[in-house]
Amino acid sequence: MIDLCAHLTIDRLGQRGEGIAQTAEGLVFVPYALPHETIIAEIDGERGHLAEILTPSTERIEAFCPAFTQCGGCAVQTLAMASYAQWKRGLVVEVLRHACPDTKIAPLVDAHGDGRRRATLHARLSLEGQAPAGTMQVGFMRARSHALIALTSCPLFAPTLSSALPATLALAQTLAALLGPKIKPFDFIVTTTLTGLDIDLRGAGPLSKAVNEKLSSLALKLGLARLSNHGVVLLERETPLVRIGRWNVALPPGAFLQATEAGEAALASRVVAALAGRRKIADLFAGLGTFSLPLAESAQVHAFDLEQAPLTALAKASHAPGLHPVEVERRDLFRRPLATELAGYDAIVFDPPRAGAEQQARALAASVVPVVVAVSCNPQTFARDASILRAGGYDLREVTPIDQFRHSPHVELIGVFERQPQKKKRRLLG
Repeated sequence: MIDLCAHLTIDRLGQRGEGIAQTAEGLVFVPYALPHETIIAEIDGERGHLAEILTPSTERIEAFCPAFTQCGGCAVQTLAMASYAQWKRGLVVEVLRHACPDTKIAPLVDAHGDGRRRATLHARLSLEGQAPAGTMQVGFMRARSHALIALTSCPLFAPTLSSALPATLALAQTLAALLGPKIKPFDFIVTTTLTGLDIDLRGAGPLSKAVNEKLSSLALKLGLARLSNHGVVLLERETPLVRIGRWNVALPPGAFLQATEAGEAALASRVVAALAGRRKIADLFAGLGTFSLPLAESAQVHAFDLEQAPLTALAKASHAPGLHPVEVERRDLFRRPLATELAGYDAIVFDPPRAGAEQQARALAASVVPVVVAVSCNPQTFARDASILRAGGYDLREVTPIDQFRHSPHVELIGVFERQPQKKKRRLLG
């Protein structure tokens, strides 16, 4: 039942950036409300819609994007940056409070830099009530909705990504004209590279030769470096190259890449510093070599990943002058985590997907590797894996939160684990 006249006082921001108010019926979560504000909200269960701000926070500032509160990309834009940084760091502090209560949490590192160098853009036909119905639109999904908000620009994009929206709109309109009104929703993964935009079409399904030729012709006119359809190259005008540290790496279609250059640099510099002096290192979930390449300046590196294409690109890039060639191995670390092989390394770095690496953490906890660096984009799964390592006799020396997804609830973090030989292992969880 909706209460249209609820007066609330916001206590704090939640993990998704909503204001949280305590009521007699329980907690109410109100997006875009800030701590210490008194508001009027429409309430439906535990969800609230901000209707009016009666007493604004002294930390409230103007949103810089006209699509804020409509576009689902940003959760917090109206909070002053110092308070925003405290909230973002607090997301990590709160999650680790129980799992690793004695761990030092460093200040938040701002890694937005020049902005996002890659984005997933959605293409949809406009619906009834939108002007005009049946027109192809490109943008992001609306907040808490499956509906699209059409955009012509995004202030969080790096300047080199500024042409992504007009380019994908042109491709989407052409594809819609060729396939007709029954076209399925589809997406574009767009990455800015040293040689131009790299665009990978996802969700449109197999396309006819005639459609591929039309799209390829348009890609040439748009000056794209490459256009692919779910990893299958339609046109490659120039090899898309990305800079990782001091080295150029050929980017396979759809391959994972850190969202900002500053974020990648912040992560890599801290991994390298934590592993200084180590001579034989395994890089797990290595991808294109964010960590393998800078580590290979002074160490032998063995890189493992499920996807062969990024590993091949990494191996080729590692033959640059001044680097030890990186040994690469395709391996499903979820099904076959490194175990007995760990004894051959004096350091491990692992950077798994959001699901974390529970089985690999268990294998590491049973190993004698002296130093492990864990990189994560999910504080919850990091906390689980960290608990496993700690139970195996590792000390979590420090955690550094890194913000390359500014104004969103997403945060990266790095944890440095050191084995203490004198410590007796506790029984591993599970």
